[in-house]
Amino acid sequence: MDLETLLSYEWSIMAPEFIILGVATALSLLDLFMPKAQSRKILGWIGFAGILAALVSLLGLVGHSTESILFDTFRLDSFAKAFKLLLLIGAAMVMLIAISYELNEGLEEFRGEFFYLFLAALLGAMMMSSSGDLITLFVGLELLSISSYILAGMRKRNLQSNESAMKYVINGGISTAITLFGMSYVYGLTGTTNLKTMAGFLTTVYDEQHIYLLGLAFFMIVVGLSFKLATAPFHMWAPDVYQGAPTPVTAFLSVISKTAGFALLVRILFSIFANTPSGDAEGMPMILTLQDYIAFLAGATMIIGNLIALRQRNIKRLFAYSSIAQAGYLLVVIATMSLFMFDALWFYLGAYLFMNLGAFAIIQHVTHKSGSEDISQFAGLYRRAPFLAIAMAVFLLSLAGIPGTAGFIGKLNIFMGALVPQEGHYVLVSIMIAATVVSYFYYFGVMVQMFFRPAADVGKIKVPAALTAVISISIAATILFGVVPNIAFDFLQGNFNQFTDFFQ
Repeated sequence: MDLETLLSYEWSIMAPEFIILGVATALSLLDLFMPKAQSRKILGWIGFAGILAALVSLLGLVGHSTESILFDTFRLDSFAKAFKLLLLIGAAMVMLIAISYELNEGLEEFRGEFFYLFLAALLGAMMMSSSGDLITLFVGLELLSISSYILAGMRKRNLQSNESAMKYVINGGISTAITLFGMSYVYGLTGTTNLKTMAGFLTTVYDEQHIYLLGLAFFMIVVGLSFKLATAPFHMWAPDVYQGAPTPVTAFLSVISKTAGFALLVRILFSIFANTPSGDAEGMPMILTLQDYIAFLAGATMIIGNLIALRQRNIKRLFAYSSIAQAGYLLVVIATMSLFMFDALWFYLGAYLFMNLGAFAIIQHVTHKSGSEDISQFAGLYRRAPFLAIAMAVFLLSLAGIPGTAGFIGKLNIFMGALVPQEGHYVLVSIMIAATVVSYFYYFGVMVQMFFRPAADVGKIKVPAALTAVISISIAATILFGVVPNIAFDFLQGNFNQFTDFFQ
């Protein structure tokens, strides 16, 4: 590539990524030369400012037309912009949670590393959202994954953290190998790694053996990414990692990593397999004939996540199984493939972002004050910190899907999307309703502890300013999008063209 060609690209569409990359590089150098005795919180605030700058830059690109550079490997379309908006908002809130994290177990000396590793993971997630090529998709996935492995094991003197990080690395390595193997089949059949070129080529594939190999590729890619999304039966790593990792990392994995994973899954499935013939008599696309497989994964994930959560006493493990169940609800959106699938997926991920990060901000503070992650530590929280108890109740109600919250609107959209097709997915909807009812037991169990159980310690709990900001923003968004959801949908449809440029 000559210099003239390099300069001809419109690099401004990568401005958010360049800002995150620059800030991460600056933080690594500052951490290297700062005195060891100096607090690293300043690095967190610099990182937070960098995320806000990237968010402002992204908002400036909202009205930008669809464009791709670097031989279609980087693509700026409505899908990429909408999901990067969620990623940056979530990252800013996780950074505030991390700044407020009280260090223990020798984590003090690694505080600076957290901030720039977190930004590196965010950069990988953003690249995944905008990738138009299997190679850049994979590079973004591995940048996110490797940074996550290190972050999960940062408490080096904690045996539980070491165990969880090892399980995460092993499972992550296996899932990466399976995903890459599936991608290699598609590359071998098409001779290209570019998603757009690949999609055009696959519309002309009618050989039964080729279609069979593409079916194998579909299964391997979905299975490999299911590990990343922590969907059943590939969820076994999630509870241990959520429990062993520092709480800001757990919050990051539950929201940012999951959002990026679904963005990647949708980008691959609907770029490659939406136009691939399945070989049946009706000439249906492969993704439609394999709907039942995704629906099975969705049903199993909802059932397993909610049922096992009933037996959990550790609050972080409980939220791990809750996160698994939420991934099942999101898989229902993909399995049903309704006309407003992208809108429902984006809205539910946005609602999940606020209610889950708000809950983890409270979990971090309460568990640090009590020195235990047992659910019983939330007993009498209403008397000790009314603001935290009421906020936690709002988030739990939203996670449970109670009317008046964003979680309810998100689940309602999923129900409607599943029933819209001529042959409605009634079994899947029934499983989702039953699983949601089961979730009431463990969500309301935490609320019983907060409001109806006596507190072992009657001392008042003071909340740091950064955590108060995260909790307040989360409450406001959870209630606002639950009462007036059209604000989010109008913004989406007015600025992101209802994702009509996804297949262009």
